[in-house]
Amino acid sequence: MADSESMSLDTSNEAGDDPLVDLNDEQLDKLIQQKMIENQVLQNETQMFEKYLKKSEPKDSGGALGGIGAGLTVSSSNQDLSRGMNRKRSKSRGANLDKSLRLTTEQKCDIAQKELDDLKEDIEKYRDNCERVIDNFRAIMEECELTLSETKKESYEFERDILKGAVNQRTGKVIAEKVSRHFENKILSRDTLVEKLRLKNSQLKVQKMKLDLQFKQKEEMGEALHEVDFQQLKIENEQYLEKIDEKNTELMDLKLKASKSLQVLNSYKKKLHTLTMESERLKSEISSRNELLTKIDAETTVVEDERAKAEKINRKLRQQLTDFRVPDVMDYVTEKADLYEIQRKVKNWERKVEIAEMALKTHKKMWTKMQIGSEMANQQWRMMEQVM
Repeated sequence: MADSESMSLDTSNEAGDDPLVDLNDEQLDKLIQQKMIENQVLQNETQMFEKYLKKSEPKDSGGALGGIGAGLTVSSSNQDLSRGMNRKRSKSRGANLDKSLRLTTEQKCDIAQKELDDLKEDIEKYRDNCERVIDNFRAIMEECELTLSETKKESYEFERDILKGAVNQRTGKVIAEKVSRHFENKILSRDTLVEKLRLKNSQLKVQKMKLDLQFKQKEEMGEALHEVDFQQLKIENEQYLEKIDEKNTELMDLKLKASKSLQVLNSYKKKLHTLTMESERLKSEISSRNELLTKIDAETTVVEDERAKAEKINRKLRQQLTDFRVPDVMDYVTEKADLYEIQRKVKNWERKVEIAEMALKTHKKMWTKMQIGSEMANQQWRMMEQVM
């Protein structure tokens, strides 16, 4: 990618125009970020190659990176030949020299694999050292815990046997005989422990001597082997290494196939997810459309009934319209005059009714007053009768 961009920049410069002039700020920013990422990748590769060259021997570096020396000779010869030529040919030749100086993909993979193996070995060594240190510290902690537990036990026994059990009740002082007996018992127990450890140590020494003898016997048996056996082992080792390389290539192919199949599987999963979402959306839309269709069918039946009723009413009205006969003018005038007379009579009767209602209201008021007066008279008469 970087080569294509550099070649595009070279061709644009050969044409006489700057390709960065047509770019805006956002595109320039993206281009700068891309170049920074590429520079970081190249810097990491360079550091890895320098580390590999420092670790490798001269013959290994020459065998693994022989393309570099050849590229350097080609670059020097091409530089001598490119003197005196025009700018275009020098740029194209410089691009070819850059390509010849670069490592191939296989060389980069070999170097990266070797560096990865070295890193794994360093990690294993560091892990072994760390485990060894942890084991040492764990042993020291266990020893300290045992020493602490023994010290606590001895302190408890001394307090129990001497400070509390060896005190004279009458004088309140510690009995010397019990103290000396306590320390004699402790020294005796220490002596027995030392004797046990000495016996164990002697057994371990004997076991060590046996292992040394077995190791020497194995070494002597190994010296009896001839050079033919070593050659055969070397050939078998080379065959096994070739098989290992073949298995590694097969493993790399299988990994590539697995990655490709995983990519295809992920793409199919994405398509399946989108299709399932689309199916669910279509199902919901179909259900909503079916509900709408049932509503429309119900409304259609209602409208059909209403249309039938309206047609029936329309037929009746059309029949009435066909049966209608226009009356004469004199009949219309007389009917109209009768209507006016009836309306006038209705108004007169309504007025009379209003007057009658008003009279009824006045009569009701008078009647109530007369009832009240008669009741008051009856009450006075009763009072007079009671007085009489």
